[in-house]
Formats: sequence, structure tokens, C-alpha cells
Amino acid sequence: MAEDYSVLLCQLVKEHELNIVNVSKDYETARIYSMAVSRPGLQFAGFFEYYDPLRMLVSGKQEHTFLERLDAEARYKAVEGLIMRRPCALVICHHVLPLPELYGLAEKYDVNVFTSDMDTSEFMAQLISSLHVHLAPRKTIHGVLVEVYGEGLLITGDSGIGKSETALELIKRGHRLIADDAVEIKRIAHNNLVGEAPALIRHYMEFRGLGVVNARFIFGVGAVKSNQTIHLVVNLENWEDYKPYDRLGVEEESTEILGVSVPSVTIPVRPGRNLAVILELAAMNNRQKKLGYNAAQDLERMHDQCVDNDMF
Repeated sequence: MAEDYSVLLCQLVKEHELNIVNVSKDYETARIYSMAVSRPGLQFAGFFEYYDPLRMLVSGKQEHTFLERLDAEARYKAVEGLIMRRPCALVICHHVLPLPELYGLAEKYDVNVFTSDMDTSEFMAQLISSLHVHLAPRKTIHGVLVEVYGEGLLITGDSGIGKSETALELIKRGHRLIADDAVEIKRIAHNNLVGEAPALIRHYMEFRGLGVVNARFIFGVGAVKSNQTIHLVVNLENWEDYKPYDRLGVEEESTEILGVSVPSVTIPVRPGRNLAVILELAAMNNRQKKLGYNAAQDLERMHDQCVDNDMF
């Protein structure tokens, strides 16, 4: 459970176009804290040992058929046994009409109940995916996020190193801006990081001596994007003549963000270097590596073969 983050229940209802059967008195402020979603079949059967009222419950045709086969008294007790424990929300899917007992019990115990016309499994998949985005662990870091050839490049480095200027050149070359200056990163899966801009500064870029500009208005909607998976971290740093920079790339670097290891490269900056072209190359090279080809390792392999065959 993502204990530090929550989402308004009414926001989820609107997002998934749910129909209201009954809402609690605190519906407008009620929040969901758990990424987990459960089906209440065992609870309708009277098993509550691992029941968690913070989980949203999704009921479908199976649960409805089970309850319909009970006599009126047993059905009422089965429904009341669950509703009296006040789940945060119950959603009934698959065009199933709520049982008559549910209306009165939901109002009596002040429980949120909704219906959805979607198939139960399909709705659960969408709801779980939505909750993982809303409740994902997150952090905001100083940097720039751009999409280059489909690869999400997170550009980091000291203030004034040229991150925004590099992003501007990439936009002019047909790539897209996600965030400038501040990047809000969410871990939506155990190995998947998604970055976006804080709402207040979305699409804005800052340039010293010029001020703030709106990339969307200047370059058009094709130059910006709301969010992007992060595939590579590019750290820009001032060139130091005596620092041993990696010239082959055989040893791969990585940066850990929110417990996820992301491939990274360090690019030394000095006058005359075309950073936009270098970052385009970094994006293509990273994509190539994911497809199974590593140029540095290929060169090392051929070198070792030449040494073994005494070809030097």
C-alpha cells in the first residue's frame, strides 16, 4: 500500500465513468490509499480474516449469481456482513443490477456503491493501472526530461550547465519536451519510472537573460508531451582536462532513482561540443543496446579475436 499518497474517490469515479448507487456523507473528500483491489466473493461467503476496508471492492457476475441462489434471509446477512464493515467503495460491474438489499444497507452504513457497464476483469485492470499511477512513490528532481527517438532522456547537471539550451535545440530538431527545471518522477512499477512536469510549470522553459517561454505556444503541440518513461539518465558536467572520461563505453553506468536502476552516461561539456547531436546519438545507442547490440562490446570482442589470432 502506498501510505504516503492518496487519490480522491470522486476523481476515480469521474475518471472511470462510474454510475452512483449510493455515496457516503464524506464522498467529496473521501480518499483511496491502497493500490490493491479485491473481489468480495469470500466476504459474501462469510470469510473476513484478511479483509481490508481500505481496498476498493469490485463485484461481478459470479458474486451476483452466488448471492441470488441464497434464500432472502441468507442473502441479506451475506450482504450486510460485508457492508457493515464499511469498505471504502464497492463497484458492481458487467451490467449487473445491484441487489434490492444493497440500496438500504449502503444507505444505512454510509457506504459508497457504484456500478460500471464494463466487463469485471477489464474494469479491474484499468482501475489497478490507474491506482498505480495515482499512488506511485514519487520524487521531484532538478533536471530536464525530453523524448528523443522514443527514448526518455533525463538530463541532469549543475545549474547553468546548459540543460535547457540542449533541450531547446532538441525541440528544434523535432524531439519533444516533457519537463524543464523540475521533473516529478513516479515509480509506477517495480522497474518503470515515469516523469512529468509539475502542473504549474508544464510546457514552460527558463533561459537566463531571456526569461520564461512556453514551448507549446512557440513550437506547437507536437513539441511537448505530458509524461514519458525514463530510459536513460544523461549527466552533464564541466569538462576537466585531467579527468579520465570513458572513451569506449564497455563498462555501463547506472543511476538509482526510487529504487530503480536506470542506465546513465556522463557527458563532459565545453565550448564547441554539439550536445543536441550527442544526446541524439546517446538515445539511439541506448535503444540499440536494448535490442541486443552493444558497439563497445562488439569492438572489444573483435579486438580480442585479433589478439588471439596474432593479427597485430
